[in-house]
Amino acid sequence: MEYFIYCRDRADSLDLRMRLNEDHWTFMDGYAEEMIARGPTFPAKGDGVSGSMHIVDLPDAAAAQRFAFEEPNYKAGVYRDGLIRRWRNTLGRTMWEYTGTTAGFGRFLIIAQGGPEAVAELGLLDAAQRRYLEDGFRDRLIAYGPLLAEDGVTWRGTAVLAELADREAAEAMMAGDPYARAGRYESVEIHDWRFGGRPED
Repeated sequence: MEYFIYCRDRADSLDLRMRLNEDHWTFMDGYAEEMIARGPTFPAKGDGVSGSMHIVDLPDAAAAQRFAFEEPNYKAGVYRDGLIRRWRNTLGRTMWEYTGTTAGFGRFLIIAQGGPEAVAELGLLDAAQRRYLEDGFRDRLIAYGPLLAEDGVTWRGTAVLAELADREAAEAMMAGDPYARAGRYESVEIHDWRFGGRPED
């Protein structure tokens, strides 16, 4: 089961986060085979780190809870809250398999959360979204897929990792998403993001 996990940093936790880097990386080393994507997010303006994103293949909800809440940053109070959702790896690859790197482009994590109402036409919208993203942005997509409830079926939104020219390009991409045009997103967050992991020597 694939899970999307995003934890937001507390405003004053950067020093603590830096002190815990090695503990964090060591914890994540234990999930190397299960990791689909990972990395920190950054505020659009100003310095610091705004959060951490991980997409990981785990056996069940209990394992996802352990992954999120036993992680050293979480246990020490770096984060102020966390989002855990089932996810579907639509492209069927990890971020390390992405080959479309373009000089000068930025990487973005986009979290589009659905509203509380049921989506009766999910199948049609899902197919339309696939056509829209993969026909128009295939070379720019690092990973994407639906955010789902624990049943693995009920739609809760979309998470996208993309490499695009700038934030305005990310906003334009999401404005054209069929779910957005159908009014199904309650909120859309665009975070500056980079590939995570232990720095190479």
